Amino acid sequence: MPVHWYPGHMATARREIRDAMPEVDLVIEVLDARIPWSSQNPLVEELRGAKPLLRVLTKADLAEPALTEAWVEVLSAPRADGGLTRVLTHALGQRGFRETLFAAARALVGPIEARPMAAMILGVPNVGKSSLLNVLAGRTLARAGNTPGLTRQQQRVNLGRELVLLDTPGFLWPRLSPPECGYRLAVTGAVPDRVTQTYELAMFALGFLRVRHAAALATLYRLPALPDGDEALLEAIGRRRGFLGKGGVVQIDRAAERVLLDLRDGALGRLTLERPEDAGVIGA
Repeated sequence: MPVHWYPGHMATARREIRDAMPEVDLVIEVLDARIPWSSQNPLVEELRGAKPLLRVLTKADLAEPALTEAWVEVLSAPRADGGLTRVLTHALGQRGFRETLFAAARALVGPIEARPMAAMILGVPNVGKSSLLNVLAGRTLARAGNTPGLTRQQQRVNLGRELVLLDTPGFLWPRLSPPECGYRLAVTGAVPDRVTQTYELAMFALGFLRVRHAAALATLYRLPALPDGDEALLEAIGRRRGFLGKGGVVQIDRAAERVLLDLRDGALGRLTLERPEDAGVIGA
């Protein structure tokens, strides 16, 4: 089942971003460090034109450090159009990030006289834009949580005399492709669970985890060995977690929800769901 979610407010956000783009000096694109390729919105390239680009890999504390470094290198590579790009990483509780971002922004944009620098922050839903905005402001300005679509309209935030930030709603693109991209976005919470099938997402997640993080699966769910087949694995997880109905039948939906929660919350350890070679280094 392809994963798609493009409510009306996203189409509105796209138009508003296009209209406001001439006013900004810099675009800040926020990516999920666990899915740096899948969380790149191809519309950002179309909308930003020749504006300098600063990418921030959020949730780096949930991703694999070595793979995050590899993605930073890929995403920092010189652009074919000669445009300027810089990549930063942000982890929960990281100190000094505000100053680091301000310095990177100044280096990309260059000197501006008589006014603050204007930046627009873009990203897919639930990528961590609101949390990042609160860090930059030094106070709570935006609701942050694990529910996609919390920010529904643009807001202009003055971050001191140096920087004015235009925060925008998270938006996707009308058709998420390839299918793996849509699944990775949904598994990490960029698409609401209500518009997906939890069982299919859990199957996708377990297929990935079995190959690359089998030991983490076995340890968390106390499995002496992983059963053959992802359906059997999900059933074993449900049994271990005590998700049993009448006659001892495993409640598969509850088991699927548990797997997704454990992946999203870091209970399975630091996981990166895609490597540069998986994406063919697309978007570099």
